[in-house]
Amino acid sequence: MTPHGSAPGLSLPGGTATGMTVNTPLCFRGKKILAPMVRVGTLPMRLLALDYGADIVYCEELIDIKMLQCKRVINEVLETVDFVAPNERVVFRTCERERERVVFQMGSADAERALAVAKLVESDVAGIDINMGCPKEYSTKGGMGAALLSDPDKIESILTTLVKGICKPVTCKIRILPSVEDTVNLVKRIEKTGIAAIAVHGRKKEERPQHPVHCDVIKAISEAVSIPVIANGGSHDFIKEYADIETFEKATAASSVMIARAAMWNPSIFRKDGFCPLKDVMQDYIKYAVRYDNHYTNTKYCLCQMLREQLETTQGKKLHAAQSTQEICEVFEMGDFYEEITAIFEAKKTSLETKTQDEDDQMEDPDVIKMAVRFDKREYPPQLTPKMYLLEWCRKEKHPQPVYETVQRPLDRLFCSVVTVADRKYRSTLWDKSKKLAEQAAAIVCLRTLGVPEGKLCEGENHLITKRKRGDQEFLISRDHGEDLAEPSHKKANFIEETSDTAVPKMPR
Repeated sequence: MTPHGSAPGLSLPGGTATGMTVNTPLCFRGKKILAPMVRVGTLPMRLLALDYGADIVYCEELIDIKMLQCKRVINEVLETVDFVAPNERVVFRTCERERERVVFQMGSADAERALAVAKLVESDVAGIDINMGCPKEYSTKGGMGAALLSDPDKIESILTTLVKGICKPVTCKIRILPSVEDTVNLVKRIEKTGIAAIAVHGRKKEERPQHPVHCDVIKAISEAVSIPVIANGGSHDFIKEYADIETFEKATAASSVMIARAAMWNPSIFRKDGFCPLKDVMQDYIKYAVRYDNHYTNTKYCLCQMLREQLETTQGKKLHAAQSTQEICEVFEMGDFYEEITAIFEAKKTSLETKTQDEDDQMEDPDVIKMAVRFDKREYPPQLTPKMYLLEWCRKEKHPQPVYETVQRPLDRLFCSVVTVADRKYRSTLWDKSKKLAEQAAAIVCLRTLGVPEGKLCEGENHLITKRKRGDQEFLISRDHGEDLAEPSHKKANFIEETSDTAVPKMPR
């Protein structure tokens, strides 16, 4: 059982997840640390490692360019902070419980991009780390990961920019170079950037876990610099149980130890009193995965890493076949838990939606004209939209062009738009999945209020379609006579500028 009871980290339906809230600088001496691991170091694993005794947890490496596309969203249902990509995928999720202990690791080969990402996440994490050790292609392409080891100038630029640009401690994780002397010289140069600590994986970039870890090189580094050195890479040769962590620390003379595969196989490696039964560990992990809506493919991957040689058992085969979080829970006889938490979330979501709607009603501008409408592109001719009809009407009536103000609701990330035309405001009372859909709905409300055709197919042919057809005919005549095919830009603006509004994106579930 987890130290926090039957549902780790769960405080629903009331309150927030408990955790450290004292804002103290992160210390990297005498610490036992969960290493950054792709597909493993997501929120459920990080929280479980903290439960079992880890002092600091690193998230999986996240690429700077991908993070810069994300929007920071407060998830009121899960009580998390989510960094959400344009396709609605959550790239990084964190919560209050780990805020003073989680280090955000990024892949970057550009100082300014790295700083931009650091500023984006700085208030939600305890530190920032740059990956300079991963030898895999997904990290080294573009000059990231272990590729940085051959470019000390770029290393110095990235780390110096981060140290000067943010308030949280900055670290980096490297692999060793072909010679001890070159490795020590590089680390000394890194130390001068002002970073708070350096993690050293005691293998060269071409070496793999089955190769012996070079404790002597880590020890040489530890003795050559004054900043904390975090030893990594001991799972294969040293760390089989909790007591071995100290053995590895002494062998490397390091300030702290970072654990990867041994923690992936059983995160209770951090537990002073010894391992918990794997069954209990896996159940605790699943509780966090359900509690924080972890994607089932990631949950399944981590559980498979824990099962290892048991993957060929009946339970292992059922896990491999599972295609949802609910099915995973059923494999581990936790179906009732899944239903209980799902019901709590649904109730909380409904409550928050009701509260949000009440607040919307109270704050609603009484001067805004409202209707419950949605834009369905199937009801309109190709490449012609209500926004285009409204723009054309404004030009005809010599009004300023319509002005759209669109907001996104944090709870469900839906959009609502208000359009201002001739000093009057219009909006739909229905929230939409995208900004473009919300703007089209607002335009429909305005057109219907004004009694102006909105261009629906059922309205029959109208002047805009006729105008478009006439323009197409003129284009064909011009082409047949060999005239210049370039259409004047002021004509394009009437229609081509707006055609993107018809491309309604397919929103994920």
